[in-house]
Amino acid sequence: MARRIVIAIDGPSGSGKSTVGRRLAERLGYRYLDTGATYRVAALRAEELSIDIDDEDKLARVCSDMEILFVQDGNEIKTFCNGKDVSEAIRKPEISSLASEISTKKAVRDILVEMQRRMGAEGGVVAEGRDIGTVVFSGAELKFFLDATPEERGKRRFNELMEKGIRVSLEETIAEMRRRDQRDRRRELAPLRKAEDTLVIDSTHMTIDEVVEKMFKEARRRISQGGDC
Repeated sequence: MARRIVIAIDGPSGSGKSTVGRRLAERLGYRYLDTGATYRVAALRAEELSIDIDDEDKLARVCSDMEILFVQDGNEIKTFCNGKDVSEAIRKPEISSLASEISTKKAVRDILVEMQRRMGAEGGVVAEGRDIGTVVFSGAELKFFLDATPEERGKRRFNELMEKGIRVSLEETIAEMRRRDQRDRRRELAPLRKAEDTLVIDSTHMTIDEVVEKMFKEARRRISQGGDC
């Protein structure tokens, strides 16, 4: 049986990590791990329980009580928290913004990073987020940094939200994308950055299929280099 590696995909919001990660995992027969969704779930729970995001003790208790599962449902991967499907709720703009703030809290990161590592401990996983190759799986056998211009990423997020019936303005979506970039790159804990051994892909002028194909070829090459296990 061919060895099963850990593939890390990092990059800013709206770069296409989720879509590409899911498709790459499917082609390889790997599990898909959306680490950003774990922070979104934490944000959703904080909102539902009216928790002050500066109260790290309460946030930590909420995170410790979360059981998160990613379940394949046809062509989609649904996110469950404590048995409840929260796939749609965690994609609302206000939850996305709150998740970006919560991800700067050390107590939250300590718990969720450990959760993420347990999810990928056996390999055979495609994990995506903002600190996968630098923190969560710093020893991953293959690392990608997927990027695109803020304008392109804003357009993609705008179209995604409109398709779901969430009314937003394109200008504000692009502006929020820039704000999130600043927060993610400047945060003290695990800021968004490229790992030294990462492969950078600018998807601004690429289709999803082109990005997935490029990653798939590199993954097959890395897997074959290790032989069988």
